[in-house]
Amino acid sequence: MATKLETFLTEKKIDRRRVVAASHQLEKLRREDRALKLAHFQARKKDEKKAADAPKPRSGKPVALSTLDKALAGQAVSGPTKTRLLRAVNHILEQRKQGAIALGDLFEAPKKS
Repeated sequence: MATKLETFLTEKKIDRRRVVAASHQLEKLRREDRALKLAHFQARKKDEKKAADAPKPRSGKPVALSTLDKALAGQAVSGPTKTRLLRAVNHILEQRKQGAIALGDLFEAPKKS
């Protein structure tokens, strides 16, 4: 049985290698991200209020091909990884002049026991 993610990628003709490349491009740490992290670290030493006001930097952790394979197979994937996959897919759709999608369009809702 195909997962929602796998069905969506085949329907939109998106190669999984392109998703990984887009994730790497989006999540890569840049100079301004490192500066934000340094400012956050220094602000935490002095005053907690300044640390909360700073914008959030990129994670620096792109989605790996093995992680994408796990998600395509329907295995458990963490929440931040799902968000990174969603960001990468939306970036590809934006390049193709298509509308963005929501997280529920790619992944099943967790089943309550």
